[in-house]
Amino acid sequence: MSAGVSEPDDQFEDLDCSAVVADIWLLLDNECDSGARERLQGHLDGCPSCLDHYGVQRQLKELISRKCGNDAAPEGLRERLRVEIRRSVTIRQSTYRAEG
Repeated sequence: MSAGVSEPDDQFEDLDCSAVVADIWLLLDNECDSGARERLQGHLDGCPSCLDHYGVQRQLKELISRKCGNDAAPEGLRERLRVEIRRSVTIRQSTYRAEG
């Protein structure tokens, strides 16, 4: 490999798992642009832990969809959930680094 040229998979190795976990719902809800979708999918393809988390979240989304009759959540609720998910991922990451 020559200097300054990286293999295509290198960009996915740099993608932090906590960022992927925080953005899984954006991917599930098709709310990210194609570049973000490719980066997230590339990381999921190479990270079994994140892929497992994605699978659980996908099943949860399907269950909620079936049980709630495909009603859309109010935007305020959706935004609060996004904030809480990102906050919890950040807290877990910080705790892990402190203990690790």
